[in-house]
This record gives sequence, structure tokens and C-alpha cells, in this order.
Amino acid sequence: MSGSELAERVRETLDVDRDEFDRRVEEEVEDLKRELHEGTFDNPQAIVGLEYEFYAVDAETDALMRVPRRLLEFIGFEKELGLHNAEMQTAPQPLSAYGLRATTAEVQAKLDAAQREVRSEGMRLVSDGMWTVPPIGETARSYLADSVEENGVTLATNMSDSVRYHAMANTEFGASMALSAPHVDLDADTVMPESLITSIQPHYQVPQAEDLPEYFRYALRVAGPLVALGVNSPFFPPDLYTADPEVVLADCPMENRIGVFESVLNPPGDPKVRFPEDIESVEDAVDAIAGDRTVVPMLQEPIGRFDDRFAHFRHKHGTFWRWVRPVFDGASRQAANARIEFRPLPCQPTVRDSVAFLATFAGLMESLPTREHPVYHLEWADARENFYAAVQDGLRADLSWVTRDGDPTVDPDLVFGELFEHARDGLSLRGLDEGEVDYYLRPLERRFEEGITPARWKYRDVSERYARGVPFTEAVWGMQSDYVDRQAETLVEGCFTDWL
Repeated sequence: MSGSELAERVRETLDVDRDEFDRRVEEEVEDLKRELHEGTFDNPQAIVGLEYEFYAVDAETDALMRVPRRLLEFIGFEKELGLHNAEMQTAPQPLSAYGLRATTAEVQAKLDAAQREVRSEGMRLVSDGMWTVPPIGETARSYLADSVEENGVTLATNMSDSVRYHAMANTEFGASMALSAPHVDLDADTVMPESLITSIQPHYQVPQAEDLPEYFRYALRVAGPLVALGVNSPFFPPDLYTADPEVVLADCPMENRIGVFESVLNPPGDPKVRFPEDIESVEDAVDAIAGDRTVVPMLQEPIGRFDDRFAHFRHKHGTFWRWVRPVFDGASRQAANARIEFRPLPCQPTVRDSVAFLATFAGLMESLPTREHPVYHLEWADARENFYAAVQDGLRADLSWVTRDGDPTVDPDLVFGELFEHARDGLSLRGLDEGEVDYYLRPLERRFEEGITPARWKYRDVSERYARGVPFTEAVWGMQSDYVDRQAETLVEGCFTDWL
């Protein structure tokens, strides 16, 4: 699509009648609530799924690369925000030994095939929380901030040709479009800085839609500990830093991805990207999405799905940017479901690590409500504090918990001991035997036992290089090269703990 064609489509989108869009959402909400009350979105079989994002690098230099659109379509991946991004989504599978095995095999099969194809273009797909090496001959600052004006419409030069993404920079929504992180400075005219980050997003379908608030409350209580285990983006591209390396290393958060998303997309005083509130009822969940501020209203055309009846509501959901969020959709009436999308996890070093988080989250969602675990009563403010403490310090964060006996604790052995115990219990409830449970949970249990996360591995590597006299930029890029090299050997079949 040419720049002028894209600008024209953006302009057409910006001319959509907001009142008409809002009217349609209001009508759809009433229809959706009726279907929820009638049990259309109930499904007694637990279902899981995974969204998985990657970025492309030069196979020789590890520098960021743009993925040709024709190649992206050929390998069966979807476009994401940046031209360097590629995303896959797994088919929904039952939460069982066979379902988790099928999810793992699907990711491995697609990724292995994709790697073989992109290799012919001299590139590699990387699973990581944040890229740090810009394209050859460019800086991260220029790559992320470059934009043009086409007939009065601002277009990001290195952004996918998605009308919705480009429209965000031309609406009255007022996203910051600037990075706000310790000792990092970047202003842009578009939301392109958000393309620094990549994520995995486990999905868990609740059996009865009316029980969504209970599962959601538990999901918020385990968010902090799961993020603490998964942190993987301690460093920005070095040219974005404004302080001396010693200061950067002293103040370095373990998970910068959270701050990137919040600072770039949140308008001042209107934090759409945030740790969500508890939900009192399934109707409240629907109302929260419907009442959220619309970023880019777009009138939707039916495409032959059951949830076309809620198409404008679903469009609003696309910018309901909470770190954990409810989802209501379904291609058919039989497939209609209510589920929880767990969004704060960065991409992991290997496929097995990624599926480990899916299995752990799903196991917790099975066990904690079933056993009526008292962590349900942990104050929401404490759950939120846990989340941002984990973002800052990973496994070294002080996390609050309520034990099975109802006692408050900050003892990490108790916090993570119960976390893994209930993840194991939940998977056992779904029919997995001890060996199968071990396969999925041991990668994360070992992280806790060893006190090492991907972010801590990166931080230790950069710190040691810098202490030996390696310039900071070269230290970060050297770590990144080591990360990519080790991943090349372990991504499809290995595990992060193989690196230790």
C-alpha cells in the first residue's frame, strides 16, 4: 500500500461518526449480556491458547531487520506494530496433557518452518522482551521516531500498514507517544516506540461466564509472582540512554516492557494501560470495556462470525489496554467463550519457557478457585504493589501473599512454594501425571531455585562486561549477541535453564 493510499484510509477512519459507533456499541452490549445470562458463553471444558510475538534480526550481525510483508504472509505469521515484528497465535486447545502437547507442537512446527524460510533472507526470528540493536546504519532513536506527513496525516515510516495503528497518531486521543523510563528519553510523533517490546499472552477460558470475576481476582493476585519469574527486558537500545552507565546499571528495572507500553500509549491523566481493578460481576466486566475511552472508532462489517453481533464492542476491546483483561468472543455460537488474557509477560528465551508460563497460569486458574485459596482476600492494592515491585526487581522483589492457612507473608519460599504447588495441583486436576507436570513447571521452578531470570542473566552479563572495561554500548550488544546465539541452539527444543 502506498503512503498516499494509507493516508487516505486513515483519513476515512478519522471521519467515522463517533456517535454512531457508540450507539452500535450500546446496542451490542445489551445483546451480549443477554447471551451471557442464557449461558451461550459457558463451556465446562477448560481451554487454553497462546499469542506469541517475535522480532527479526540480521543472522550475521544481530541487528534489527524489517520483515518483508510477502515473507510474513508466506510463513503464516501475522503483522504486528513494527515492520520488524511477527506474531503467531495458537489454536484453542483443551487444558490437558494432549492439549498442552498440541500447543507446544504447533508453536514448534510453525516456528521451525518460519526460521527455515527467513534464513533465506539472511534473518532470524528472536523471542525476547525488547530489542537493543537497531538496524544497520540506523539508530534506535531514528528508527522509532522517523515519520512523514502525507496530505496532513502523520505516518510512521517503520510501522506496519495497519490503519488502526497509524490512526492513533492522528486522533484526539492524545497518547503520549514518548518513552518515560529511568534515564531514557525519546519523543515521537506516532506510537512506534511501543514496537520496542514483544510479549507472550496466555489465554484461559473459564467454564462458567458468571464465575469470571472470581477467576479474574485470582489472576490479579498471581500477576506479580508470575512477572517476577518472567522478567526479560532490563536494557533499552544504548543510544536511548541519557545517563552514565553506572547510573543506568544502578537504577535498571528488570522489566522495562511494562513502562514502555504505559508511557507511550497513556494520555496524561488517563491511564488506559494499567493494572486493572477487580471485577464484581460479569456485567461489570462488559461495562468496563464498553465504557472505556475509544481510541479509533471504526464501523465494522460482518465477516461471517457469531460475534459479528458484538463487532463494535470487540473493536473497543482491542484498546482495552489492561495488563489482565476479560475477553468475550467466538467465531460460532458453539465456540463462544469468556476467558482471561494474561498480558504482562515478555517473550521468553525458548518455546518451552513460554509454554511453561501458559501451563503455570492455567494450572493456577484451575486450582486456586477450586481450593478456595485465601490469597483471594489479598488486598487489591497489595496485588498491584506486587506487580510493579516485580517489574522493578524480578525475583528480588518483596511480594505479599496470603497462605493457605490465611496468614499474610512476604517469605518468598512460601509465596513461590504455594504458587508452584497449586499450579501442579491444577494441572493434576486436568489429568496430567507427575512426569508431565514436571516437564511444564520445572523450567520456572528452577528459575526460583537458582534465583535467576532472563533479565537477571542479561543484567549480570552486561555488568560483568562493563566491569572488565568494555564500553557500555558494546557490553549491551555483546550480551544481545550471546542471547541470540544461545537461543539459536535452544529456542525450539531447549530451555532457558540450559544456559545456566
